[in-house]
Amino acid sequence: MTAPAEPQPLASELLARGEEMKAWIRRAFPICRSITGDGVRQTLALAREIAPFQVVEVPSGTPALDWTVPREWRVREAWIRDPSGRKVVDFAEHNLHLMSYSVPVHARLSRAELEGHLHSLPEQPELIPYRTSYYQENWGFCLPHRLRQTLPEGEYEVLVASELFAGSLSYGELFLPGRESREVLVSAHLCHPSLANDNLSGLAVACFLARELASRERRFGYRFLLLPGTIGSLVWLSRNEEAARRVEAGLVAANLGDAGGFHYKRSRRGDARIDRAVAHVLASAGLPHELADFEPFGYDERQYCSPGFNLPVGSLTRTPWGRYPEYHTSADNLELVRAASLGESLAVYERVIRLLEADRRYLNLSPKGEPQLGRRGLYRAVGGQGARQRELALLWMLNQSDGEQRLLDIAERSRLPFEALLEAATDLERAGLLSPMGER
Repeated sequence: MTAPAEPQPLASELLARGEEMKAWIRRAFPICRSITGDGVRQTLALAREIAPFQVVEVPSGTPALDWTVPREWRVREAWIRDPSGRKVVDFAEHNLHLMSYSVPVHARLSRAELEGHLHSLPEQPELIPYRTSYYQENWGFCLPHRLRQTLPEGEYEVLVASELFAGSLSYGELFLPGRESREVLVSAHLCHPSLANDNLSGLAVACFLARELASRERRFGYRFLLLPGTIGSLVWLSRNEEAARRVEAGLVAANLGDAGGFHYKRSRRGDARIDRAVAHVLASAGLPHELADFEPFGYDERQYCSPGFNLPVGSLTRTPWGRYPEYHTSADNLELVRAASLGESLAVYERVIRLLEADRRYLNLSPKGEPQLGRRGLYRAVGGQGARQRELALLWMLNQSDGEQRLLDIAERSRLPFEALLEAATDLERAGLLSPMGER
């Protein structure tokens, strides 16, 4: 018999879970992450405190589709000393100060020579930008534009004590098997340094969702991936084409801790069940949201949705990348991420999962005419708005359960909440009027 819909968590429960996630983010925030290196491993160790992720190491030089796993990057210290010998930029003070993957250098430069290796934001003069140079050898420092404008003429000493060496790329993977062979994929990137919303909020929601699902009976298998952006998903796809073919639905998690409304970018298919499920959950919950069509830009959904794989994977975020002023700057900090937003984001992911788990086809066992519901105790004696929705849900389920329509199909046509139809289906099945169909 179909299980009834689970009760929605209370606001106090959402906030408590959000506070727990933010405490985890607070611990991970100082770590210097990049696409490889010890910072990634340290972050995965924190993830393993939440759920039993396996850490996969892929050696440098390993082919990954059209790419190659790069050399591993490690940095001990990096700074700039002005002509007086004072450190004016120091990686030890904020890890955004060093452009990620900067090659080693120790040199004395004129102010003009140094200028070509500095990055700042004239439109946000108090903030440090986040910059990378993963696949072209270069070095650079990031600093507030206000500070950059005050640097005097003279000779500067620059040190980047970094290494690029034959090591490995690390990523985390957790598979939770289900009754069926089909899988749901949840992917989050972990390659950014101290950026709380774009990076850590998605990781937190993915890890805590994995913890929740690990304790439940599952219809589908669930595969959680914590990967360095782009190269990580390419590596996983290159090594797991058979598993990729089992993906029934997928979500890329990022930017889930800010105060903005939800944003969903559809998969390349555009009408996959995950696209419809997320749209229905957001609409029926009455949450401010925006739906967008797929475009081959953004996070790792563009790899999962590349034409050779074309997986049904969308991206469910709050404010999308590049559309909040703190994005890729030092202002994407712990103050930007809110416990209430994290808790609500986790709840939305859970509702999407519950919909996917419960979505199935039914067959009306008394299809000729409308069966008498009152004598079966299915009509409530006292009317009202709630009773009206319940009666509509019962009638819609009976009318549409021809063995072809799924619950989500009926929810979209009736414009009733999925949970109301699931409850009606459970009651009708209990009364012997509906039978769940085998999956196909």
